[in-house]
Amino acid sequence: MKELLKRVFAKPAIATELIVATLFINILAMASPLFVMQVLNRYVSQGVDATLVTLTTGVLLAIVLEFLFRQARGSLARGVNVEPDEKLAIAGYGILTRAKAGDLEQIPPETRREMVNGMASVEQAYSSSNIATILDVPFSLIFVFVLYLLHPILAMVVLAFLVGVFVLGVYGSMSMQEKTAELQNATGAGSSLLGTATREQDLVRAFNAGGFLRRAWEKHVHQSQRLRRDVTSKQGLIQTITQSANGLMSVAVITTGALLVVTGNMDVGAMIGANILSARALQPVTKLSQLGSAFAKARQALAMFSDLVKVPLEPEKGSAVSKYTGTIELRDLSFFFEGASMPLFESLSIKLTPGDVLLVIGDNGSGKTTLARLMLGLLEPDRGQILVDGLDLKQVALEWWRRQVIYMPQEPSLLNATIEENLKVNAPEIQTNDLNRIIDAVGLRRFLDESPQSFETPVVDNGWRLSEGTRRRLGLARALATNGALAVIDEPTESLDADGCAAVHNIMGSLVKQGRTIIIMSHDKNIVRGAHYLLDLNQKPVPTVRHVPGVKDQAPSASQPASPQQPVQSAPTANRPAQPAQPAPSAKPAQPAQPAQQAKPAPAPAADPGSEATPLPNPLSARKRGGE
Repeated sequence: MKELLKRVFAKPAIATELIVATLFINILAMASPLFVMQVLNRYVSQGVDATLVTLTTGVLLAIVLEFLFRQARGSLARGVNVEPDEKLAIAGYGILTRAKAGDLEQIPPETRREMVNGMASVEQAYSSSNIATILDVPFSLIFVFVLYLLHPILAMVVLAFLVGVFVLGVYGSMSMQEKTAELQNATGAGSSLLGTATREQDLVRAFNAGGFLRRAWEKHVHQSQRLRRDVTSKQGLIQTITQSANGLMSVAVITTGALLVVTGNMDVGAMIGANILSARALQPVTKLSQLGSAFAKARQALAMFSDLVKVPLEPEKGSAVSKYTGTIELRDLSFFFEGASMPLFESLSIKLTPGDVLLVIGDNGSGKTTLARLMLGLLEPDRGQILVDGLDLKQVALEWWRRQVIYMPQEPSLLNATIEENLKVNAPEIQTNDLNRIIDAVGLRRFLDESPQSFETPVVDNGWRLSEGTRRRLGLARALATNGALAVIDEPTESLDADGCAAVHNIMGSLVKQGRTIIIMSHDKNIVRGAHYLLDLNQKPVPTVRHVPGVKDQAPSASQPASPQQPVQSAPTANRPAQPAQPAPSAKPAQPAQPAQQAKPAPAPAADPGSEATPLPNPLSARKRGGE
């Protein structure tokens, strides 16, 4: 109710017009009972036809005016809701897309959907017809006042019924609040089960999970039906009581009026008119009492929406540099998962300059993906800083920053849009010829040529219907479109065939040759053979960082063993990586095995940033880097 009054009085001019229109509507509504009274008292007793014509003309004019005022009020009431409804719907979706990922992930996905979809309940509860009903309620006292003029006892009888039905409506609305909240939660759980059955068809069938899901669905249906029955029964009870109250009030008014007629204090016409007036007085109160369920749903939806609004948003503004060089520093970085007994990692410090390569290794759950998300600003560290060209990432404009990074997540997903729109989403200025070079580099030319609409081919189900290798290549192509100075690639060769792995390694080699900073997350520490830094997240809680000279730096003679890997202190000033070594003229770098010689897909050769990479149609050299 508060939200409704807030909407109505947010625009004082419209609120005034609504109140005035409602006043005239209720005054004109008295024409019908007054017409009955006058016909019975004057025309029936005297039989003058001119009197009947005059009375009929007057009441018809009043009915037409009442209709026009109701139409005008309905139009004004619809205008009250348009802007608030649009703002709520847009704000809800905006929060989903702008909220800080770490905080938003604390809310289950099905609850997030209910938070936004619940705005439909608000729109339904605060519709123009319901606004009119609420505005009519206080003007019911006009009819009570007219009844008082006829006889005070009749007014007291009708007022008692009005108060009783109003209190019943308020009680019904409050009593349904808890059941409505439980029903909405059950609806969210059912939405999750339905999503699993429709989206994960292979999972359901290959692992015989159908029985498990059916049992869960049956339990959900039983719970939902029980809650719906509870809500419906309360609604039915309130509706039955209000209808009975209407009948009882009519009996009470006629009985009281009959006694007054017999005693000579009222005539028959006034008694019948009083009965009509009492029904018109109770009508809006009855409607209001039956809206309890709708208002309960709206209150629950607004309560859930208020929780969503509390989720902190990513800042829209911040600092930026005119040309990001690729330098990134992690300074005393620590991160805790909520509820964890120890940090995922702490006191992590390393500084990378343009052209450096960092390989982050660790077992599943060691924090590789989390570290990548921290670098993108998707999560915030619990302690320490991430500095990009000397700027604290917390102070940087995140939209600008994410256009400086070639980022490929471990499980890339796509938008339900065309392939071109997916590739250009973070680089809207990229040209078609640049997109074609990227497509060639990631090995998607055949896929694109065989697609029915080439770049205009739509992606559905966020790309999950595509093969994993194709989806990952599209994710890599989208990352390369930013042309950033820093590359953060999570498990670059996972689920790729030999050709795909070779394409990824060639791209990484090309990026190093152009002086890009590369950070690779992988469980395979042999994925990079050139000079690089190695960050081991398996060491808890303080990860170890060391410099790996690479295959070329180790080129030992027959009498001299290879030099051991040299430890490096995990400190921001002690981690200046060396430039990738050039191959010696007398020693040819080890060549990677050719994927075509394998009888079946095999792991691609490890990337060698210091070796001669296979020439690529360079997707990154034809235009300026992001931010330039």
